[in-house]
Amino acid sequence: MKKLYDHFLIKHGERVHLKDKDADYAAGLKNKEEAAERLAKNRLKMAELQRRLFAEGKQSLLIVLQAMDAGGKDGTIRHVMKGINPQGCRVTNFRAPTSEERAHDFLWRAHKAAPAKGMIGIFNRSHYEDVLVVRVHDMVPKKVWSKRYNMINDFEAHLADHGTRIVKFFLHISKDEQKARFQERIDRPDKRWKVNPQDFEERKYWDDYMKAFEDVLGKCSTKQAPWFVISSDRKWFRNLAISEILVRTLEEMDPQFPRADFDPKTLVIPD
Repeated sequence: MKKLYDHFLIKHGERVHLKDKDADYAAGLKNKEEAAERLAKNRLKMAELQRRLFAEGKQSLLIVLQAMDAGGKDGTIRHVMKGINPQGCRVTNFRAPTSEERAHDFLWRAHKAAPAKGMIGIFNRSHYEDVLVVRVHDMVPKKVWSKRYNMINDFEAHLADHGTRIVKFFLHISKDEQKARFQERIDRPDKRWKVNPQDFEERKYWDDYMKAFEDVLGKCSTKQAPWFVISSDRKWFRNLAISEILVRTLEEMDPQFPRADFDPKTLVIPD
């Protein structure tokens, strides 16, 4: 759906102001039922396109998800990618770097996890943590992290040149919505396992994170690896919007079943 694709797309060099972007936007949709029906159709399309992608084995798709805590990264993966064949999809969570990862450059672990040809890769958080949390908490000097935007763009261009299509989603929620989701995690026993008191402390840095995200979005949304700011206060709309963009992306990739290297008419199956 071109409307949602274009509405959420960030252009390279754009000056992004997240406070001006409505986290509760729903494109005129009034209820979950209409969105759920369209999402179900998109899942079927993605499943078919993934079959072709896997069979073709010449391209890959990398999906990057970034958000504030409780922004919906896990929910997006669970609901949008439902129906995708697990053997053709790999999810990588980017937590605090391990000792092995710290012994390499900051992009090493991302390159290691990049999807092979025929695969869909999903980054739950990503290499962008090294210009987000690292910046907000002064883990490295500005002269270090400020150089990383160009390094990231070059890295993503390299992946694109070798057949990987990249789409990046910032799941934009309001501060009030985050608080409500945190409270729900506290109140519900089936969600309490997600509670991390440190996440609550991170709310103190909300404005710093918004500024860091704005720079990421403006500096690192490129033709080969665009960023989309998805209104995510309404989970059902978030899921629909992302599915629409993924379907369009896969259709543009246009994966094809490979031709057989034999004449099927000559084959005889023994009794």
